[in-house]
Amino acid sequence: MGRFGVLLLNLGGPDQLEDVRPFLFNLFSDPEIIRLPFPWLQKPLAWFISTSRARKSQENYKQIGGGSPLRRITEEQAQALQEALKHKGHDAQVYVGMRYWYPFTEEAIARIKRDGVDQLVILPLYPQFSISTSGSSFRLLDDLWKEDPALQKVEHTVIPSWYDSPGYLQAMAQLIAQELDQFPNPDAVHIFFSAHGVPVSYVEEAGDPYQQEIEACTALIMQTLNRPNAHTLAYQSRVGPVEWLQPYTEDAIAELAAQGVENLLVVPISFVSEHIETLQEIDIEYREIAEQAGIHHFQRVPALNTHPVFIEDLANMVVNALNNPPVGLSTVMRPQKQVKIYPPERWEWGLTTTAEVWNGRLAMLGFIALIIELISGHGPLHFVGLL
Repeated sequence: MGRFGVLLLNLGGPDQLEDVRPFLFNLFSDPEIIRLPFPWLQKPLAWFISTSRARKSQENYKQIGGGSPLRRITEEQAQALQEALKHKGHDAQVYVGMRYWYPFTEEAIARIKRDGVDQLVILPLYPQFSISTSGSSFRLLDDLWKEDPALQKVEHTVIPSWYDSPGYLQAMAQLIAQELDQFPNPDAVHIFFSAHGVPVSYVEEAGDPYQQEIEACTALIMQTLNRPNAHTLAYQSRVGPVEWLQPYTEDAIAELAAQGVENLLVVPISFVSEHIETLQEIDIEYREIAEQAGIHHFQRVPALNTHPVFIEDLANMVVNALNNPPVGLSTVMRPQKQVKIYPPERWEWGLTTTAEVWNGRLAMLGFIALIIELISGHGPLHFVGLL
């Protein structure tokens, strides 16, 4: 074996308040996050969203210390994984590639090439596959591989998802049990799994397996935990007016409170590191919603971070990937895993589903154009004196 490397993939996050707007621009410039019929609209819309949301997002980051801890924690995970692999007899270099902020995936690939790595395991730090997370990073890597003859010489294998990995499930169960046992009556606590949401269209139109993997993962964690507690799965962090996976976290909390639940333990199931969605959205926003609704005991299970059982499991996954036939980027980029921006449709006149879809798209484009004109102060409506 030549030089061996592991590439950890993650979202990234702004290190300081000045980074928030450019981070959001990078995020919403990704067509896997917001799907538009015309590529030229992507960056104008990303500019509008990042500009309009920057101040509120900055306020949220101020509440958790002025920046995201995601880079620091991911680098700690990389170091811990490197040490775990060394104990197993593998002298590996572990790299971190973020999708939307430093160190970008492209930077990690440049380091991999510079270091002369010729065998690489690609490991996303997302337990469940989604088009908008692992899929986006895989697509970027696939493009980089196709464009660079030097990269094509690097043998690689991909771990697409690992929501059912035994060590991961065990680590999650351990963290949940530790928090449950802090309640006076642990068996009466309602366990609330909160996962990052995705638009329903990703699942129904593009074949995203995310919802299926989240639901299976929740069931496996409860099976591993082996406690009698009732549990709920809901989805957080939706953006925009489109329908996302339901139930929404805030609605599910209110409903449980109405049913008389007073003790709630929140499990951030799709996050393996502390960041804005756990530290601010769950710990501050959802806690306030719960307390106002009458849930008096609200606790959250910490993210895995560098939990030793979790790190050991990551190392086992890497070793198993080396010992099994390689899974190439071309394999995980199969059509059913790709975003279909707008699948071919047969046009029919009248009040058909297709007509309704296209009416919605045209309305969306008109709305976007109006918003951009309101912000910029230029455009046809200004020209004719309507604005």
